[in-house]
Amino acid sequence: MSMKTFKSRRWMPRKRSVLSDAGVQGLHGFRKRQLLFAAIVCIVILLIVYRTTKYQYQQAEVEAELHPFTIIKESDGVRLDSLPRGIVHSTSDLEFRSLKSSSKDDSLGHHNLLAMAVGIKQKHNVDTIVQKFLTENFTIMLFHYDGNVDGWSDLDWSNKAINIMVQNQTKWWFAKRFLHPAVVSIYDYIFLWEEDLGVGHFNLGRYLDIVKSEGLEISQPALDPNSTGIHHRITIHERRKGLHRRIYDSRGSLKCLSSSQGPPCTGWVEGMAPVFSRAAWYCTWHLIQNDLVHGWGLDMKLGYCAQVRFTFHGSYCLVFCF
Repeated sequence: MSMKTFKSRRWMPRKRSVLSDAGVQGLHGFRKRQLLFAAIVCIVILLIVYRTTKYQYQQAEVEAELHPFTIIKESDGVRLDSLPRGIVHSTSDLEFRSLKSSSKDDSLGHHNLLAMAVGIKQKHNVDTIVQKFLTENFTIMLFHYDGNVDGWSDLDWSNKAINIMVQNQTKWWFAKRFLHPAVVSIYDYIFLWEEDLGVGHFNLGRYLDIVKSEGLEISQPALDPNSTGIHHRITIHERRKGLHRRIYDSRGSLKCLSSSQGPPCTGWVEGMAPVFSRAAWYCTWHLIQNDLVHGWGLDMKLGYCAQVRFTFHGSYCLVFCF
């Protein structure tokens, strides 16, 4: 009996070892299954995140294409993300709207703008200028620097013009404050003229045709040789040419030679009658300093806003009316 007891005790540790090995193997198998399950869950989550992100990106692309002005960054850094999509309108215009209907009649839209700083003393000449421009369906904007707006009410077109009155200010002051690019973006060309120009020999329709066909960004009609107040020869009408970019003149202290590269020998548009394309005006408006009064020196810097500038003449000349 003692021998049996001894044998069974001798084999007991070996059985426990076998049982312990089986338990360890089972534990390792359980952990492997857990890791496999976790890996599968991670893969599924990654797939879901990928599909969701891809869908959101595609939706954002579609919405950006349909509503390109949804997000607009203001000058103070405030963004308009909180506004409903499609409601933001980043531009305006100077066209009249009927009080009887909220719909817009595009057929009545004007494509060019004439803006002038005017005083009542030049009423007759301004009337002549405006009459010519109205035949080409221009929007007319008058800046009244003398405070007299009522004195223009007897003219047939006065109720069609936009009148702004601030005393003792110049056209550059008015232009900086009332011709923001976002307001005049619908106009192909902006004529920012003086009030004392004579247009008796000026063919506006022909001038516009040349500006468009030549792709001119900043230009002006040339001045009649008999005009007073001519400061640079490049602005004078030359009968032999239709338009010119430069002048050759060896007289005086300022000589314009073939080697001359800058204004006023080449690429010069003076400040009394400039004409800007939409893109050029966007640049020029930002170029105008807020405290600019008379505009002296501005014409020397207009080259920043146009690659090539021309001065027109031929049958499209202007004269000063002093």
